[in-house]
Amino acid sequence: MFKYNCLNPISQIGLEEFSEKMYAKTDDVNEADAILVRSANMHEMALPESVKAIARAGAGVNNIPLQDCAEKGVVVFNTPGANANGVKEMVIAGMLLASRDIVGGIEWVEKQQDTAEIGKLAEKQKKQFAGCEISGKKLGIIGLGAIGVLVANAATHLGMEVYGYDPFISVDAAWKLSRSIHHIEDVTEIYKNCDYITIHVPLLDSTRGMINKDAIGMMKEGVVVLNFARDVLVDEQALVDALEDGKVKKYVTDFANPLITGVKNTLITPHLGASTEESEDNCAVMAVKELEDYLENGNIKNSVNYPNCDMGVCGSAGRIAINHRNILHMISQFSAVMGDAGLNISDMTNKSKGDYAYTMLDLSTPANEAVVKKLESIDGVLKVRIIK
Repeated sequence: MFKYNCLNPISQIGLEEFSEKMYAKTDDVNEADAILVRSANMHEMALPESVKAIARAGAGVNNIPLQDCAEKGVVVFNTPGANANGVKEMVIAGMLLASRDIVGGIEWVEKQQDTAEIGKLAEKQKKQFAGCEISGKKLGIIGLGAIGVLVANAATHLGMEVYGYDPFISVDAAWKLSRSIHHIEDVTEIYKNCDYITIHVPLLDSTRGMINKDAIGMMKEGVVVLNFARDVLVDEQALVDALEDGKVKKYVTDFANPLITGVKNTLITPHLGASTEESEDNCAVMAVKELEDYLENGNIKNSVNYPNCDMGVCGSAGRIAINHRNILHMISQFSAVMGDAGLNISDMTNKSKGDYAYTMLDLSTPANEAVVKKLESIDGVLKVRIIK
């Protein structure tokens, strides 16, 4: 039986996906085979030897020490796209709130609760909260992953002219993207031409602070910038300066911090993007299914530190999974161990991702612990598991 530990509250709908015959929840992380996490910081956590996999119920994994996990042969999963609709709806809401001073109007009405002639006064005051419609405006989307595609398609239905930039767009995302989206190859076209700009890229060295002084300088006067991805994708000091001089009309973000909070013409929500029941349920269900397939079959899908690898359900007498470094002569050494043990390899797959690789071997006869120990003794092997 496999044991799992939850570092954060995880949707019960997701946890119910675990088979009661094969899985048990434990409060002791030191005896867990798998860990489910949302926002808990794992960087200072001593990872137990028993842990084989970690599933982040969400997309961002900056709270998980990916390199350390990879070195210990621990596969880290995330759940891309599971919370995409919730974030998409927040982005659309953010554009609408930035276009017309809806928040200001609501706050004004609340202050008039003792005004007898509030209806007449409202007719006189409403002009100060007037704005523009988003229909007919140009929206630039930087990053066409699961969220970016949904935002793009929704915006076209609202009458917007949509420009999308993503040099690494996946085939799956491209198929889902509306034909009416202008897929551009130079992000500066978005900066120069769009009335609204929303960013949906992962946090990498190349994307950190990408919305900076130079990028803002290319933007149209009165542009609206939306950030529901990561706060550090934006140089917020440069953004504050642009808000103060009127270059940027509104900054809509899901990330509160001392620098930006309270600045005029900002709309800041307390990290609500994926905070819906549906998103939390979807993320939990996907995370659990990823763990099940890995623990039971050895298959990897949506890992951020190891390659995707799928051999389905084992139909042979045995299966061994090996997490190892991506270096020369590993396969020949694995084959030699099998040969010395008199084990025939009926099927195999080997995939790599950066410095790490993953190999699965289906065997005509089951392997034993002696074989595991020989594999573990090979330089570069990080973890070995008998799946069946």
